[in-house]
Parts: sequence; structure tokens; C-alpha cells
Amino acid sequence: MNPVQINNIDHANLRVSPRAGAAFGDAANQALVFPAEFEELQREFAIIFRRREAGIQAYALLGLDRDENLFLAGDRWASRYVPAMHQRGPFSIGIARSADGAGAGEPMVHVDMDDPRVGAGEGLPLFLEHGGNTPYLNRISEILQLLYRETDRAPGAYAALDQAGLLAPVTLTVDVSEDRRYTIPDVLVIDVERLAAVTGAALEQLYSAGILRLAILAAASLGNIQQLIARKQALLDPVA
Repeated sequence: MNPVQINNIDHANLRVSPRAGAAFGDAANQALVFPAEFEELQREFAIIFRRREAGIQAYALLGLDRDENLFLAGDRWASRYVPAMHQRGPFSIGIARSADGAGAGEPMVHVDMDDPRVGAGEGLPLFLEHGGNTPYLNRISEILQLLYRETDRAPGAYAALDQAGLLAPVTLTVDVSEDRRYTIPDVLVIDVERLAAVTGAALEQLYSAGILRLAILAAASLGNIQQLIARKQALLDPVA
């Protein structure tokens, strides 16, 4: 990788292709996701949680086999929403040092100059003719800001779900056909019975902190497992 902070002088003519694909890390059966995405995600993907060394993390289910993304069609996503970690493409946030070097500066947009999508002739420009940001760069900046904020916010939100007893450990069983079954172990999902039983001050606290909304969205998202099954069936038997 070769991340470089972009500017409208050195990169005035730089173009970046927004294409997706396995070569760019999009062929994964799970995508790391964040609370601010839950409303969009729950319309398309099943949201699950896992315990990691760094704490609980949330993921969108994209496939059933290893390195399988059933929402990826060649060099584009065949879904109404793309998880922010994948929307960012070859861009990232880097912290620019302050001029005197005494402390951390502002988070700035960087691009990986070694990524094959960078410099592509058919790509999109980052800057307008007179130096302003293009809509594409503005959108990338919004995505990176979301990731920057949510990286700090997410652990506390998921810990609150856990402390409220709303996360239940399960092994998901997904039947694609009579002779094809997938199991997804070590998963946490929202326990809808516990969620329905929350009342009084505990309910008010979850509501005011925005945690109740996250729980409801994540619980509703599990219905999208049926869509995942349908996509897998279409892949296995395309003429059906």
C-alpha cells in the first residue's frame, strides 16, 4: 500500500475508478458494519454480531461459502446499499500532524496510489477544473467521516446491547436445499423475547441512548436471510 494525502494541486488530474470486485477485497461472506448504517443495512442484509478480542463487532452477512459475496456481480454490487467499508474503495483516513508537530492534526483523505483503480483513465475525477471537490470526492469524504466517527462509537453501543442482555449466542442454520445446509457458529443475534420484555426505566434508558433502535433494526434484519438463501439457490441452479 502507498497511502498519500490528496490535494487539488498534486492530484488535480487524478482519476479513480469506483469499481468493485474480488481483487479489491469485496469477495467476502461478511462485511464489518457500524451503527449509523443499520437503517440502510436492515433493508438488504442480515446483521449479526461476534465477540472479538477488541470487543463485540457487527457484520452484514453477504454469503454462505468462504470468500463468497452473493451481492457482488462482476465489478459492481447488486444491492441497494453497499457497506461503508466497501464503499470507501482505495481511500482511507489519515491523521495529518500539526504544523509544529506538537500534536495530532485533522483527519485527512488519503488514497492508495498502488491500487489499480487509482489513475485509471476511465475513472472519476476528484477535483473540479478550478480546484473544488467533485461530488464523487464529497461522497467519499462523507463515507470516511462515518467510518472515523463510528469506529469510536460502535464498541460502546454494542457493549450496551450486551449489558442489557439483548444479545444471544446462536449457531445459525441455513437450509438452501434438502441436501445443502450451512451452519454459521459463534454468532450473536438480538434476542427478540428479551427485547420485548424490557420495560420501565431500562426501556427508557435504551430508547434515549439510541440503543433500542439499533436492537430493533438488527432484529428485523434477520428476515433477509431468506433473500440470501434465494440468491444462493439462483447461483446453484440459475435456470430454476
